[in-house]
Amino acid sequence: MYLLSDRSLMGIIAFSVLALGGCYNPSDNTAEQAGLAKGLDLSMFAKGAFTQEPKIVDCETAGGTKTTCYQLITDGAPAGRTPGPFCPRMITDGADVGGTWFSKEGAGDLIDITGEFILKLGEYYGDDKWLVYDTQTHKVRYTATKEACLGAAKPDVEEAYMQNCIECELWYLDDGFSRTFLIPTTPIPAAKTSRVPTAGIALDGTELSGSAPIDAILGAYTIAAFDDCGGHINVHQGYHYHSSVGCTDKSNSDDGHALLVGYASDGYGIYALKNPEGKEAGPLDECRGQTDDIRGYHYHAASPSENMFIGCFHGETVRPEGLPGGHPAGGAPIGAHGDKSTIR
Repeated sequence: MYLLSDRSLMGIIAFSVLALGGCYNPSDNTAEQAGLAKGLDLSMFAKGAFTQEPKIVDCETAGGTKTTCYQLITDGAPAGRTPGPFCPRMITDGADVGGTWFSKEGAGDLIDITGEFILKLGEYYGDDKWLVYDTQTHKVRYTATKEACLGAAKPDVEEAYMQNCIECELWYLDDGFSRTFLIPTTPIPAAKTSRVPTAGIALDGTELSGSAPIDAILGAYTIAAFDDCGGHINVHQGYHYHSSVGCTDKSNSDDGHALLVGYASDGYGIYALKNPEGKEAGPLDECRGQTDDIRGYHYHAASPSENMFIGCFHGETVRPEGLPGGHPAGGAPIGAHGDKSTIR
């Protein structure tokens, strides 16, 4: 809990960030000397990341703390980039035609979804029931329509869409689709850490998602393909990331630190696993966080195939209106990671 003088100072800093379009210098000496947590910097986001000008609103955390938040509204598409490709079309296709997927090792880099990978899925997973292509035409079976996307992109995959490579398109989203993220202007250390249904927001305005339900996906003999940036699309979350591979990374310092990926739902920055020289950050706490004099407390993303960005929330996250004790800011709709209404 900050003293009143600290809260007042952070209110001034938060207001200045908004008024200046987010041009807050994270190495500001006054902030460093006060020992304050560094909050979200609007200037780091890509052009076009938001559909409305970000603003500061009153909000309340799941822990009951009344505070202020940045309200960030997006359209579910990554700013400045068209998602894809996801699924190869033939078992002869190379890595340039398909996307990526988690390594079965559960760590390290993502693996390429090539035609050969589709061909050898049974061998890769040690289960000869895999058959995600037509043995006569050698065409890969994939979800080529919105109906197929809706039938496959959920934990209880409809039988007609099992044995498919799953891909969905942005145009499947409802007209006027939008996402609203509420992120504390000043991160508030929590009394205890909490789970991560949704990690936060990337610098291109899309969701840094929680863990994908791998057991359900593979149990239906499907591959919920990512593009080369480690993300994919569903109709509830729009485009969202499950891995950090560098597509949104941006530097906000000149000290050789790992690049910024986005911001967690509690307001702390999420940085890449490795710095530009390839050195991993460490030591990290259970949430994958650490503290330094420039950034204050911040996270480092897990390796791409670990199926998470951070291990837990160090800070308090926002209680969405109408959801007592609900999901963190920017979290997926009710059911997105809890019941069988949607996926991944």
